[in-house]
Amino acid sequence: MKAYISVSYSLKNELSAELEAIAATLQSFRITPFIFCNEYTFAAEQEKEMMLQALQEIDNCEILLAETSDKAIGIGIEAGYAKAKGKPIIYLRHQTAAPSTTLAGISDYMVIYADVSDLQQQLQVILRQLF
Repeated sequence: MKAYISVSYSLKNELSAELEAIAATLQSFRITPFIFCNEYTFAAEQEKEMMLQALQEIDNCEILLAETSDKAIGIGIEAGYAKAKGKPIIYLRHQTAAPSTTLAGISDYMVIYADVSDLQQQLQVILRQLF
């Protein structure tokens, strides 16, 4: 089983502790985490190739986790595509981050967390329900 983790490219380094916690939690459920922006690099003029690859990777996953502590259009596109494909969506954001009403609206589960430990605890509860 594989999980697509959607995250803002511009803040992926600042969210490294959160991404590591998400990955570790998924792995404890025998789910392979996949973070697109950590696996691929594209030039600015390769936008079509990038999105085709992202959609193919989402197709190969059973679930999508959207870390929305930084709003990014790409997260919404990826989540919308996954939703259209019938995949469960888990919306994640730090409690101090601005909410994304559209992404929250299509999500099946929400994790509004205070810190990394809280993030892991809430995500474990959801994964137990799902799997």
